[in-house]
Amino acid sequence: MLNNETVKNGLHRLSQPDGPALAWHEGSGMGVIEQDGLYFKDLERTGKLVPYADWRLSPEERAKDLASRLTPEEIAGLMLYSPHQMVPPHQGGMLSGTFDGKTWEASGKEKYALSDQQLDFLEQRHIRHILMVAVDDAATAARWSNNLQQMAERLPHAIPVNISSDPRSGAKKAMVEFKTVGSDVSKWPEGVGFAACFDPEVVKQFAHDASLEYRALGITTALGPQIDLCTEPRWMRFADTLGMKTEDVKQLVKAYCDGMQTTDGAPDGWGRDSVNTMVKHWPGGGTGEGGRDAHYAFGEYAVYPADNAAEHEKPFTEAAFQLDGPTKCASAVMPYYTVSWGLDKKNGKNVGNSYSEYIIKDLLREKYGFSGVVCTDWGITQDPDPQIDAFGSRCYNMQQYTEPERMLIAILNGVDQFGGNDDPKPILEAYRLGCEKLGKEAMTERMRASAARLLVNIFRCGLFEDPYLDPEASAKLVGCDTFRAHGEEAQRKSVVLLKNRPGCLPLKEGLKIYVPKRHIGPSKSFIRTDVPAYDEEPVSDELISAYGVRVATPEEADAAIVFAESPACNAYSKEDAENGGNGYLPITLQYRPYTAKNARPVSIAGGDFRESFTNRSYQGKTNTAYNEADLDNILACRKAMGGKPVIVVETLSNPMVVSEFERETDALLAEFGVSRAAVLDVIFGRYTPTGRLPVQLPKDMDTVECHCEDKALDLEPHVDEFGHAYDYGFGIGYNGKPLSV
Repeated sequence: MLNNETVKNGLHRLSQPDGPALAWHEGSGMGVIEQDGLYFKDLERTGKLVPYADWRLSPEERAKDLASRLTPEEIAGLMLYSPHQMVPPHQGGMLSGTFDGKTWEASGKEKYALSDQQLDFLEQRHIRHILMVAVDDAATAARWSNNLQQMAERLPHAIPVNISSDPRSGAKKAMVEFKTVGSDVSKWPEGVGFAACFDPEVVKQFAHDASLEYRALGITTALGPQIDLCTEPRWMRFADTLGMKTEDVKQLVKAYCDGMQTTDGAPDGWGRDSVNTMVKHWPGGGTGEGGRDAHYAFGEYAVYPADNAAEHEKPFTEAAFQLDGPTKCASAVMPYYTVSWGLDKKNGKNVGNSYSEYIIKDLLREKYGFSGVVCTDWGITQDPDPQIDAFGSRCYNMQQYTEPERMLIAILNGVDQFGGNDDPKPILEAYRLGCEKLGKEAMTERMRASAARLLVNIFRCGLFEDPYLDPEASAKLVGCDTFRAHGEEAQRKSVVLLKNRPGCLPLKEGLKIYVPKRHIGPSKSFIRTDVPAYDEEPVSDELISAYGVRVATPEEADAAIVFAESPACNAYSKEDAENGGNGYLPITLQYRPYTAKNARPVSIAGGDFRESFTNRSYQGKTNTAYNEADLDNILACRKAMGGKPVIVVETLSNPMVVSEFERETDALLAEFGVSRAAVLDVIFGRYTPTGRLPVQLPKDMDTVECHCEDKALDLEPHVDEFGHAYDYGFGIGYNGKPLSV
């Protein structure tokens, strides 16, 4: 035992006055080296201090040294990402795992035990980037993280695990992607809800709190923020963005990245509290033609009818790459799936962004000088599905190449890492092909450059010195009262009051309240499976009882509160394609059936090897929202309530056409992924409304069809019965007057 060394549950910790604390597990065989009166971990187990173990050197120097020591197999592992991990992985489903060949339920192991698959990632595939999705609680997350780090410490070079997470702090259940659940984190608005606060300090507070919670869970990389300008109102990822107006978005991007990455008091900003940010999606993913999304091949094309591509780069080039804080730049960038149609004027190639030499090499790396990690979006390298309406078909316009050939093209463009890829064989084959093309020395140096960039982000967070957590401390910090209060305040602050007839809001507490159930018709899930129709209780009796008395019929009620969501629909019909159509449908922002009479007759972009045409127009076709019954609820309440108040709360996953029902409401509120309690606090006067629209609510679908997907603020907004335009920045107080800007 050394002076200032402690041991608890096999974990050794050594503090030193003139350097960082060191931690290692006795089961890993790790030791320490004393030199110049200082202590260093013997990461190579040679008894000699190697440069990458010397914490006095810069992260860049250490990473370069370690990268030079790695085999091609070890570098390939760094360039991979684990699949989404559940902790523990329950039986069944695509995110399941095994323990000694058994399900977790049958294994009798602890919730935080490492699965067979996780052990294989670390030991055989050399993977060090693990994506955590759901976890039961903070203590379990901390113990699982410790187990990962203990295993990694036993392996050659003792490279720690960089645990990543998709956004996990939203108060609303995820509608798209594999957003995370569990772990007791504080809850905040969705991205565009931050924009509704019109206050960068709210985002700064969130980033500060979330970074501490993430580190307490073992997370050192955030797969976000999503900083695409949300200029296209029909895009399904609209709610996850930070808004549509460039200058406002830039402020929020800086507040988010600075708050996440900065450890207070650290000279360069990096340290024990830092979380790497991976900003997405370069060069801006919010311009899909007709609002379609590039998770699916029928939505692969981003278009620029207003020639406004340069504007979409600014949240990256003028914010994420020019932070005000000491870390200076977001540590990683994720290109989107999209084919940015016509953007490559140099080579004239319309391919997925990570495959575009112009977009990655010429723009991102050379013109804008980005030197951090470039990680592809998930699953872009695999062979495409034979059906266009499938979840896994994203090697857009690269189907003629093999997977290793695709990877080599991306690597030579400047890509470092492949999201959603956990098999090293294609990367190793890409390396072999690269050696044939460039020579072994040049290709090896290229691979080492990626390894160094990836390792820098692990060094910056202090993981090589101490990757271990105290589960008890994590349980106390994650979701603590202070952080929860901050999140709840932000939720309330983001709620927008759009309309309030005199004398309606705030409601008096203790009134009899009627809340109708919601009905959602048959729909498509995020992964394109069929979802049967279902009914939903939008708010619990228990929550309503904190404000009033819930009654079963509108006739009994003093007021009705109708919870609804912006219209959602299916953008592609397999049946239409099978019956001779092109399969493409309009994305509607209204509840009632919408016929796209004024849609673009010929699409800007098109073409797919599975299609015999290039025109993806949906002109003249009709679509109906899955949740059309939300409108029925509003109109039925209006009729049944007579002159009694009808309050409508719209969850805006997208801007929507409110002209179908606005005049049938006494009060209308918009919220962006917050709790029902936050909304009820505004309705009942516990919180005076302060939110303003971070979007435009369109007059009708014609104005949506006429707008340019890449241009913000070009919609004609709805005007309500009081003459208020539901434009960007609009919101009112209880007195019905617009809030001051």
